[in-house]
Amino acid sequence: MKRTAIKIWRFYADGFRSMTVGRKLWAIILVKLAIFFLVFKLLFFPNILQRDYDNDSDRANAVRTSLLEPHNQLTNII
Repeated sequence: MKRTAIKIWRFYADGFRSMTVGRKLWAIILVKLAIFFLVFKLLFFPNILQRDYDNDSDRANAVRTSLLEPHNQLTNII
């Protein structure tokens, strides 16, 4: 099992080491993914707890209430 894992690792490591154009493509892909997730985080996942509640105890209470009574929020959405 260990030999197989080492062979697989060497196969991929040698493949990436011998790439020329592929390295640039992988760099572009990684930069695009980083920007993509950063934009998603900023635009689509705002920190609602920090926005709506002033301190940690209020935030904890809101999360606790939401976890214990999830049906209240679902009925409002539907």
